[in-house]
Amino acid sequence: MDRVEVSLLDRLNSPAMYGIVACAILLVVMMCVYFMVRSWRAGLAVGMDRAVLKKAVISSATFTVLPAFSVLLGVVALSGSMGIPLPWLRLSVIGNLQYEVNVAQIAATSVGLTGLKITEMTPQAFVTIALVMTAGILGGALMCLIALRAYSRKLGSGKPKAAGSGKKSFGDWAMVAMFVGMCAAYIGSYVGQAAQGALLPLATSLIAAAAMAVCEWLERKKQMMWLENFDLAASMLAAMAAAVLLGGVL
Repeated sequence: MDRVEVSLLDRLNSPAMYGIVACAILLVVMMCVYFMVRSWRAGLAVGMDRAVLKKAVISSATFTVLPAFSVLLGVVALSGSMGIPLPWLRLSVIGNLQYEVNVAQIAATSVGLTGLKITEMTPQAFVTIALVMTAGILGGALMCLIALRAYSRKLGSGKPKAAGSGKKSFGDWAMVAMFVGMCAAYIGSYVGQAAQGALLPLATSLIAAAAMAVCEWLERKKQMMWLENFDLAASMLAAMAAAVLLGGVL
C-alpha cells in the first residue's frame, strides 16, 4: 500500500470523521432511550406487570444484538475501501446491509472505478459514493413522513387475512420480484466475469448461496429457528473464507 492510499485511509478514519459519526449515532441512541422510557411508563400506566415488561425488554435486546453480527461484517467489508466511520454510520442508523454494499459497488463503478478498491479510491469518488448511499436510503423515511398516517389508517380498517389462506398481497409479490431481479442482475454480472476468466466472484456467490440454503434447510426441517439470527452472517463468512482460500487458485 503506497503513501497515497495510506493518506486517504487516514483521512477517512480521521478523528473528525469519528466525531461527526459519533454525534449522529449519539442522537439516535438518545431518541431510542427517550422512546424506551416513554414506552415503559405507558405500559405501567395501562396496568402491565413489570415482569412482563422486563421480559419484553430482554427478548427485544436479544433479537437486536444477534442479527448485529451480520451488520458488523458489513462494516468490516466496507472499511477497507470506505474507512470505518461512514460504514459505521450507514449501518447503525437507517442503513441495510444488502443495500449499502450493493449501492456502494454500483456507485463506485458508475464513477469509473472497477470496484470498491482503496487502490482506486479518490476523495471525489468517496464523496459521490457516500452521497448515493445516503440519498438512496432516504426514500423510505420520506415516504413515512408523507404517507405513513394514511397507510396506518388503511391497515386498521382492513379485514384480517384468514389464517392459512396463503393469499399474497401486491406488496409481497413486489418484494419477491425486486429480490429476484436484483439477484439475477448480480449473478448475470458474475457469469459475465467468469466468461472473461474471473471465476472468483461467481464461485464465492455460489458458496454463499449454498451456505444460506443449508441454514434454511436446518431451520425448516430441523426446526432450528434460532439460526435465523445467524444465517446471513454465516453465509457471508463462508463466502469470505472461500474468497481467501480460492483467491490464489481462481
